[in-house]
Amino acid sequence: TEVLRNMVYAGSSALDGLRWVVLDEVHFLQDAYRGPVWEEVLIHAPADVGFVCLSATVSNATELGEWIGELRGPTDTVVEHVRPIELESLYLVGDRTSERDHLVPVLVDGHPNPEAARFDVARVHPQRGGSDRRRRGAPRGRFRTPRRHEVLDRLHDEGLLPAIYFIFSRAACSDAARQSLLAGVRLTEASEREQIREIAERRVVALDDADLDVLDYDGWLATLEAGVAAHHAGMVPAFREAVEDCFAAGLIKVVFATETLALGINMPARSVVIEKLSKFNGETHEFLSPAQFTQLTGRAGRRGIDDEGTAVVLWSPFVAFGQIAGLAGSREFPLASAFRPTYNMAANLVRRYDRETAHAILGRSFAQFQADRAAVHLRARVDRIRAELDLLGGPVEDGADGSGEDAGSGGIRDYVAALDAVAASRPRAADRRAAVDAGLASLVPGDVIDRGAGSGRRSVLVLSVASRRGGKVQVRAVTAQGADVRLGADDFDTVPAPIARLELPVPYAPSDAA
Repeated sequence: TEVLRNMVYAGSSALDGLRWVVLDEVHFLQDAYRGPVWEEVLIHAPADVGFVCLSATVSNATELGEWIGELRGPTDTVVEHVRPIELESLYLVGDRTSERDHLVPVLVDGHPNPEAARFDVARVHPQRGGSDRRRRGAPRGRFRTPRRHEVLDRLHDEGLLPAIYFIFSRAACSDAARQSLLAGVRLTEASEREQIREIAERRVVALDDADLDVLDYDGWLATLEAGVAAHHAGMVPAFREAVEDCFAAGLIKVVFATETLALGINMPARSVVIEKLSKFNGETHEFLSPAQFTQLTGRAGRRGIDDEGTAVVLWSPFVAFGQIAGLAGSREFPLASAFRPTYNMAANLVRRYDRETAHAILGRSFAQFQADRAAVHLRARVDRIRAELDLLGGPVEDGADGSGEDAGSGGIRDYVAALDAVAASRPRAADRRAAVDAGLASLVPGDVIDRGAGSGRRSVLVLSVASRRGGKVQVRAVTAQGADVRLGADDFDTVPAPIARLELPVPYAPSDAA
């Protein structure tokens, strides 16, 4: 995509015959690092170039299609809700008291599997057989995360190979492949091992013996012949391509891979394994979003081969089962633009366009399109407020006695005077905000509070309370309809106080959509 962007900016003659561009995984528009490049291509590509945009994780596809239509011309939005291959999500839990680990469905009839609740009880209450996080000398809990070679053995027994085993670390992928070999994992037959050697030798023919020694070719080939391999961007291309060839041919049974394998590489698998549900984003560890989870599990199931694909999620002492069920059952993947002007973009705009045209081009981004839509609602609100102000500040009509007041009910001057008196009696804005912030800070998860007053009262349940910079307090809550809301002092006319209290579920997981 960056190559195409640079060719467009340079006005390359190679684009003269270009008719179509396919943007696979178009949801990368919201990627903080890559998204702006995708939008630049859509904005700057020649007008006669058509685009085909594909994604399995965009729930606001109609909005995206409308933006592309305004940008590129007539656009059809095609939405398909039926997955070509059915997907089943399973939960694998290691058990120290049993010879066989537990493998249960995540969803039953579209709802979280009630049988899996017992694994959460043990996770929260170590004395009842739970968490691996224990004090020195304390007994170990009953349940645990299955070891990698145990997962492979279970997949083999269940007929779920070949599999892609996602680990969000390049070094960990390579270590997992070596550890599997040392653990005695052997998933290939003699004829398959011979084919693997032929493919590997063909791919590394350009590397001399010294290079192969440095790369530990013998050790890498031994893991391949066992039917196990690592795949990540840190591998030399020859090794990575050999893994892809072997896996596509059905010779490699398990690939330990980073999430980049889920993006456009044709490596069909019967199942996928997700070891952890959090990943490092370059700054902090974050929980997988429903879109990311769907992207990974979407690799399960081979068209024309499997009737069903399988996603296996491993038990963790740090993740509640409800969070896993929420990811597996979610179908909400709203796409938001990550567009931002960069130095590279600014330099190219200045080089190619005048100031007015450059400003106009920046205004064509998906981010601006979404902002303009939000502005429509804000304008409507402003219009309503202005209409109310016009009513209050309208001309004074004379009363029956000619004094400008209505003798029966009091004139508008009395009404305005009363409003001034009320305003004068109110505390200063700063004092009011401090009081509201204090009231918010005193809340605890489980409190029920009211937003608004009178007929506009709406009760919400407090999930968490957080202090921000400058002493501001933010409350996260859920409405009676299940909507997740975040509230601050500006959302309250009076100091909030609990009107009831609800017992929160165990384990307490405020991010659990279920």
